[in-house]
This record gives sequence, structure tokens and C-alpha cells, in this order.
Amino acid sequence: MSEEKLYAVKNDDGKYFDCEYAKFLPLSESYCPVMVSEDNAKAIIHDYGGHVVVLTEEPKKVVLSKTDALRQGWLVARYGRYNPDAVSNILAKYKDEAWGMIDAYVNGYTVAKEKKYLVFKELGGKQKNQQVAQAYRSFTFPNTITWSIEERKNMSTLSSGRLTESEIEQYGLQDCEKEEVTDDGIR
Repeated sequence: MSEEKLYAVKNDDGKYFDCEYAKFLPLSESYCPVMVSEDNAKAIIHDYGGHVVVLTEEPKKVVLSKTDALRQGWLVARYGRYNPDAVSNILAKYKDEAWGMIDAYVNGYTVAKEKKYLVFKELGGKQKNQQVAQAYRSFTFPNTITWSIEERKNMSTLSSGRLTESEIEQYGLQDCEKEEVTDDGIR
């Protein structure tokens, strides 16, 4: 977060001082409501009234795993937002990872996207270096893998062919080669 701050002057009616027109206007109509000097904001208050408003950057949200996101959801459901009891509960329960969890509880969080991979095996014999067997989740037989023989350069990036690390482990494909892909299927 930057140490630089921006200031505005706001009156009791909820209008902001416009430096261009030297009067209070609704924020949507104000041309220049922000200044970089706190001293200038205080001088405006002295002459026109109102109070100084400090504009700060929103803190970055913490990126959490799905498991930690579930923990956060439980904490918010149990304690609500910004409850001191939740902070002490986090410190007691998560010890080593407590500060990251507290930061996520206070500033918000996003859930990390799992990396996805195309999983394949190189073929031997006449197809060596030309074709590969690519793994897919089967639509017909749930919780199974099907294989498709394809040229390596034409490997499909269909969603059924994109597997997470946990799926690779679940299906016993750790000994296969893998290639990371993005959510839009680009390798």
C-alpha cells in the first residue's frame, strides 16, 4: 500500500468541495474534489467549513486455497465480520498460518484457482515422437479415465482433458507427462 494519501473536503450535507469552482457540489458533479496536500484541505475547511476526508487504497485481498476459504466462510458465519473473538479463535486454532488467516478475515480474500494440466503418455514403436495417448475424464463412466490417441501438436484442450493435481492423483496418473494449460485452454 502506498504511503501517499489523497484528501477531500466534505460538508455535513454529503457534498464535496470542488477546487475548480470553489464551492460544495455532489461528488458526481464535482470536477476537482481531490487534493494531495492535507494543509490545503485544512485551509479550505478554515475558509469554507466541512471536514477532511482521507482517501486510502483498498488493501489487496489474500489468495487462499479452497480449504482455507472454507475455514474463512465458517469463521464469518460463526462470528460475523471484524469480531475480536474470531481473531483470538484464529490465533488459537491455526497457529503458524494464523496471520495470513487474520489478514484474509479482515481484508477479504479470493480463492486460488487450481492449475490444470493436459495429461499424456508418449507412445512407442512406429508412433514414437509423433502420437501420444491423452487422458480424459469419461462422461459415460464417471470417475474413470479414457485415452485418446492423437498427434502431440493436435492435443485437445477440451475441459474434460484438463485435470487438476488432485484428479491426477485420484486417477493414478502421476507417472504420466503433463503440460499446464490456462482456463481458456491455451498451453
